[in-house]
Amino acid sequence: MKKIILALILCPSFIFANTVVYSVDSKKYEGFYKLNANKKAPLVLMMHDWDGITEYEIKRAEMLDAQGYSVFILDLFGQGIRPTEDKERMQHTGELYQDRKKMRSLMQAGIKEAKKLGLNINNHSVMGYCFGGAAVLELARSGHKAKGFVTFHGGLQTPKDQSYKKIKSKFLIFHGTADTFITMTDFSDLANAFNANKIDHEMITYGNAPHAFTVFGSPAYTKVADEESWARYLEFLKSLN
Repeated sequence: MKKIILALILCPSFIFANTVVYSVDSKKYEGFYKLNANKKAPLVLMMHDWDGITEYEIKRAEMLDAQGYSVFILDLFGQGIRPTEDKERMQHTGELYQDRKKMRSLMQAGIKEAKKLGLNINNHSVMGYCFGGAAVLELARSGHKAKGFVTFHGGLQTPKDQSYKKIKSKFLIFHGTADTFITMTDFSDLANAFNANKIDHEMITYGNAPHAFTVFGSPAYTKVADEESWARYLEFLKSLN
């Protein structure tokens, strides 16, 4: 099923299949975008999970489009790189965790492409899942200006040489208390960092929800946590405009 959907994504004639290929340091990247019927619709920049852009992100983009938002999913791995094994996933995410400058440059390149496409970059927020959540916070710490930053079961640690100083945006963090990859200590440390810098934030935990609790069809999927977090997310988006 996954291969079929990805094949459709690559087909420009498919009704929602909009992709854009761009280069960063001579390497090709392929982002996905969904332009809402309202050309002035607020834009959501989406950061993918550790397996690259898959049908999961595409589904979420469709859900956001139905709510009146345009979406651009940034590619942080490279065109055609959609790892399916944990070893590969750890390799690609690890390279970016070790090279934060590169991670930031890839996100900025994707944002430039969104602007070129005519998406409403002047009215946008940023969201991401798991690895994508860590990328969202990295972008925020870089000084990028967005109306809001949102993570779903995302990486929450702050590198020692970084901070949340001088950030004015709002943050919404969703986390599962049963997450064994991103701990409640990470969660509380981020809360302390937000408080120390007087950042407008809301952080919500879901009891017994494991890591990746929003991923449809996975063993980790937790229906109540997924549905409640999505509903709160939509409320948050509305509050930004």
